[in-house]
Amino acid sequence: MSPLSSGPSVSGAHAGLERVLADIAAEREAQHAVHGVQQHLPDGTGPRWAGLADSARRECDRAAAAGRLTWRHILFEEVAEALAESDPIRLRRELVQVAAVGAQWLQAIDNRGVPAAAEGNRRGRHR
Repeated sequence: MSPLSSGPSVSGAHAGLERVLADIAAEREAQHAVHGVQQHLPDGTGPRWAGLADSARRECDRAAAAGRLTWRHILFEEVAEALAESDPIRLRRELVQVAAVGAQWLQAIDNRGVPAAAEGNRRGRHR
């Protein structure tokens, strides 16, 4: 069985990951159909966002220490860290972390028994 399989023997980080990745791939296809290739956009990241990244890290640390850490804290910290990067290699690494946290959050939602949104109920497409 594939490590990404959603079969009964899968546990831990891979449980439900296949479904999440399929949903992400479908969303990317839909974005491409609406917006086409978007490789011309600048990153818009860099040191001017370092203060936001520091603030997000502190808020995440405080929430964890107080026992009130949420997925919002974790994802926002990762996004803020990505925004603060100007080096493309480090930016890519941070964006992988953003995607991984997003996928993990989706898995957590799915594990609560929340059904995936119906295709017709999706909100607006983002680039």
